Amino acid sequence: MDRSFRFGVQTKTAGSRAQWIELIRTIDELGYDSVTLPDHFDEQLAPSVALMAAADASERLRLGTLVWCNDYRHPVVLAKEAATLDLLSDGRLELGIGAGWMVSDYNAAGLTYDRPGTRIDRMVEAVEVLKGLFGDEPFSYDGAHYSIADLDGTPKPVQRPHPPFLIGGGGPRFLRLAGRHADIVGINPNLAAGAITADIGADATAERYEEKLAWVRDGAGDRYDGIELQVRAFFVIVTDDRMGAAEALAGGVGLTAEQGLASPLALVGTPAQIAEDLLERRERFGFSYIVVGQDQYEAFAPVVAELAGR
Repeated sequence: MDRSFRFGVQTKTAGSRAQWIELIRTIDELGYDSVTLPDHFDEQLAPSVALMAAADASERLRLGTLVWCNDYRHPVVLAKEAATLDLLSDGRLELGIGAGWMVSDYNAAGLTYDRPGTRIDRMVEAVEVLKGLFGDEPFSYDGAHYSIADLDGTPKPVQRPHPPFLIGGGGPRFLRLAGRHADIVGINPNLAAGAITADIGADATAERYEEKLAWVRDGAGDRYDGIELQVRAFFVIVTDDRMGAAEALAGGVGLTAEQGLASPLALVGTPAQIAEDLLERRERFGFSYIVVGQDQYEAFAPVVAELAGR
């Protein structure tokens, strides 16, 4: 598989249509390859609607979710939304889907927060339903969580046989399943606790990420070399004081500065130093699809200019 770098921005919100359009066009002009949204019940924009507006603002950017939470909508509903978005964007959707993890979302909405195994089982069934509904023939399914009776999913997506599926996670079972089902696999810390906690660092070391990639490889088998590997860089600090910033950052999550600098979650230093880190991580881990946050994309743009497409 082509391991050329791609870069995305995880967006979240804007105060008006004009602000959203300006944000998307700026991301486009800075050379990023994709724009994504999460799927939570806080102040963020609704992902499907916001991505359609993004598709109108840019004819080039790919559009994705990090990620649609499977428990928030039935897969028949998601199939129609996703296929419509792919159709109306001329085939630019990257369909990110997850089992759901943020317990505060479930509590706020009065949704049942099932044990992880149940949520994961349900998501796997949803992926099978989505792929079936994207197919050319009427689809039926009889699973433990979903039943579909001779339904011809319409519209059909432009990308065939379906838009690329992005599945990301941090635990062994989930990453093996991602290796089996996804076209793009995102490697994350394990969020089984249902919230981001101060001990996240222990699950974000370089050594831990090598273990996570082994789980993906176990699940993928012969298809591993065809999977694109993605990482969401949560800590991006563009600075001339690389070590000072690393010490402050890593100390907050229980790591040494050296461990923090080596973690795939962190990108710290000058643009040249960060570019060198990314080249080394691609060689070591295979990561070629890097996503940064809405609050970081402008400072990170020189790295994109240096590495995009390389």
